[in-house]
Amino acid sequence: MFRLDADRRVHFCDGVTRRDFLHAGSLAFLGLTMPEFLKLRAAADVKPNKDINCIQLMLVGGPSQLDTWDMKPDAPSSIRGPYKPIKTNVSGIQISEIFPRMAKHADKFALLRSCYHTAAAVHDTGCQMMQTGRLFQGGLESPNYGSVLRFQKGAKGDMPANVLVPYMIGQLGGNLPHGDTAGFLGKSYDPFVLNADPSDPNFKVPDMLPPDYISAVRVDRRRSWRNEIDQSVKYFEESNQDAKLMDSTFNQAYTLMTSTKAREAFELTQEPDDVRKRYGMNRFGQGCLLARRLVERGVRFVTLNMFETVFNDITWDIHGSAPFSPISCYSDLVGPMFDNAYSSLLEDLSNAGLLDSTLVLATGEFGRTPRINPAGGRDHWPQCWTVVLAGGGIRGGQVVGASDAIGAAPQDRPVMPAHVAATVYKCLGIPVDLELKTPQGRVVRLVDHGFDPIDELLV
Repeated sequence: MFRLDADRRVHFCDGVTRRDFLHAGSLAFLGLTMPEFLKLRAAADVKPNKDINCIQLMLVGGPSQLDTWDMKPDAPSSIRGPYKPIKTNVSGIQISEIFPRMAKHADKFALLRSCYHTAAAVHDTGCQMMQTGRLFQGGLESPNYGSVLRFQKGAKGDMPANVLVPYMIGQLGGNLPHGDTAGFLGKSYDPFVLNADPSDPNFKVPDMLPPDYISAVRVDRRRSWRNEIDQSVKYFEESNQDAKLMDSTFNQAYTLMTSTKAREAFELTQEPDDVRKRYGMNRFGQGCLLARRLVERGVRFVTLNMFETVFNDITWDIHGSAPFSPISCYSDLVGPMFDNAYSSLLEDLSNAGLLDSTLVLATGEFGRTPRINPAGGRDHWPQCWTVVLAGGGIRGGQVVGASDAIGAAPQDRPVMPAHVAATVYKCLGIPVDLELKTPQGRVVRLVDHGFDPIDELLV
């Protein structure tokens, strides 16, 4: 609980996280402690002309390219799988029958069918690269796209700049970072983590709200509590040099917690029932609806993890046997779940005139093996997969790149995660040659040399 009624000063030791300050545990949804939240924003040197937001849909588990967006209907049955292609509203573009609503919006999105990487075929490394543009090496964790955007442009008004919904990625088997933090930029640029299921009938974000006891007291009592806080902050600053960073942003943190606008952004009950049902009354569907509401109200970057683990859950990870998923789940559950939520998101952003200013990036961490395995599923395959991009500077209604006859390797326009990262940053108006400094003073280029944006995708 965020305690405002402390009756004496709290003495601090010079720890790394200083977690006891103001009992900041109620900021769990932000994914950081109060001191971390209150660190001073870095001033942006780059002032791009455009202001593009982004919603990144992490399709954790690794969708099969051959059963979704890069089907091979003329291949043998052991390769093409159980699903058939259907036409879209763009001549010449076909996608899987598991996405009937998405097929009506092909004019809005682009398919990048030639993405690959050469690192280990494990979920963790793929997630790292698809959220940062590079593999973590030498103990250096690169920041994700949203953290860089927050670092460069800061927040809009009361809303946080970078939000992660609903939970951070959990255990995927590799026990490695997943690329969903600010890395070497520091925890003050980490995403604000919701840590709540938006499809829960009792969903609310208590951490955004003042504690219940605050609403039961009078304004003058609140002011006295605020004075107690100010005195604690003053003492903390006097006793710890680093704490001086907190003073200029304390009001911002307090405003966030008490902001009507911020609270209302998370109020899914304000949406009509038919709208909520159109997205799907499941965690991913309501997460997409929440992402739309957040962007509408000033959040610059939203990461939505479709799943947090691949164990004992129905996901894109179709190895075919427990504790993983059968290939039939693509038509029974996972495919419809994505189809309804993604299509509704594009529809609403387009109808509201926000699609042009909102990049929607949907990707897994790798693809699946071309040949179906003995268990009737497909295994990990980073050698080729499809990335789906829409809005925010992307020219829809096209396919860029191509895989070979069995979807095993890029045949035309091969690209790597770093190329995707460069494209995302170009859409967001952030120079790919931007140089960032690590805490040790090392200069790191935002995107490695040799990896340029995929200009064919862009308007």
